[in-house]
Amino acid sequence: MTANSRTAAAAQREESDSMGKVSVPAAHYWGAQTQRSIENFGIGGGQRFSFPPVFIRAYAILKKSAALANRQLTLLTPELADAIVAAADEVIAGKLPQEFPLVVWQTGSGTQTNMNLNEVLAARANELLTGQRGGKVPVHPNDHVNKGQSSNDTFPTAMHLAASDALAHQLMPVMGNIIAELQQKAADWQSLIKIGRTHLQDATPLTLGQEFAAFAAQLQFARTVLKQALNGTLALPIGGTAVGTGLNTHAQFPALVVQYASDNLALPLREMDNKFFGLAAHEPLVQLSGALKTTSVAAMKLANDIRLLGSGPRCGLNELWLPSNEPGSSIMPGKVNPTQCEALSMVCCQVIGNDAAVTAGGMQGHLQLNVFKPLIIHNVLQSIQLLTDALASFQQHCLVGIVPNQAQLAHNLNHSLMLVTALNPVIGYDKAAQVAKKALADNISLQQAAAQLGFLSKEAFNQAVRPEQMLAPKS
Repeated sequence: MTANSRTAAAAQREESDSMGKVSVPAAHYWGAQTQRSIENFGIGGGQRFSFPPVFIRAYAILKKSAALANRQLTLLTPELADAIVAAADEVIAGKLPQEFPLVVWQTGSGTQTNMNLNEVLAARANELLTGQRGGKVPVHPNDHVNKGQSSNDTFPTAMHLAASDALAHQLMPVMGNIIAELQQKAADWQSLIKIGRTHLQDATPLTLGQEFAAFAAQLQFARTVLKQALNGTLALPIGGTAVGTGLNTHAQFPALVVQYASDNLALPLREMDNKFFGLAAHEPLVQLSGALKTTSVAAMKLANDIRLLGSGPRCGLNELWLPSNEPGSSIMPGKVNPTQCEALSMVCCQVIGNDAAVTAGGMQGHLQLNVFKPLIIHNVLQSIQLLTDALASFQQHCLVGIVPNQAQLAHNLNHSLMLVTALNPVIGYDKAAQVAKKALADNISLQQAAAQLGFLSKEAFNQAVRPEQMLAPKS
């Protein structure tokens, strides 16, 4: 770093809020309240506990929508509104990521993050209008950027916008892709008969296609649950201001904000019916977190079953060959592990843990305001991002490259004792059980055991025990 750059980095300017004057870094756009939060809440620190870009983008879309609504209502001059919109567009485009340093662990209402947005947009708007960064003239962070708003209604509105955006435009498409891949595998492998397993013990036959169709159905159910949860987050509490009454806002303001935000995000957003509820409680996000947990349960089943079916290659089930992506051991040469299954299952555990935090936070709605808002949205957005990334990675690096080991499928099928189930209608349960037990004890085939017990001839056994006829109910 040169002497000039060090000087620039160290330069300060003076900003003020209701508590007095504060020195802030001149290179940044934020103001006094953001600086106070930086100094008072050094908890966690770094990018790990900052609000993710999807949330900052959603908040900027909200501020842009508010400016447009206030312009339309003639509550802001076109000049000021347009400057705020131009500044918001830069944030929406991701051009000012360094201007939003605040950590999740702050005031539970998210007031400081709301003011961070207000201050940055005002400072940038002022720079666009006057060439001077910062200050409160001509654009004031509270009087203009925050006009008709409160942290108490904008922060939960931004929560809903960000969650809806991430869910609808990130996770849902990835879910659709992996479901389609599983359905294609189910169709391709519908004729590959294999042995089923219950209690991790041999059971009756099914096809590999039927097994994968169950995975697809399980994830499709989870996707339906997510879609139901999305309906809840599409409702926005904007216009409730401090406690839900709408004090200091125009009666038409909420509907206009919702319309502008809908256009920006291409989502069917709507105004929340009861804004007192939207500020005081967060059941829609608790429901969404629960849906993400449901998705994790389904994804964990998928990851674990494929890990089991691919176990081996010589001393496990070895019914599936999984892609070999990287060496699996620093000491065992040639070892390859089901790493995508492991990564996905760890993500599922994290999402389930996040849901516990969201549940606890959702219970903290005291009187007119829930003050666990940053915790809730942090965990919800992290869960959406983790599942989006993990499912996409699992599909790309594991699922698409799976190959059935047809020889092993046939071997396991033909050696299973539970094919004896087909004899129940022929010789009865008790005699069929004797056949299975004798075959196991004497290490002989079911056919040999049935003949030695005098229950069925070879020909009669072969006529009764046909795996291809054990895959569906009798017509």
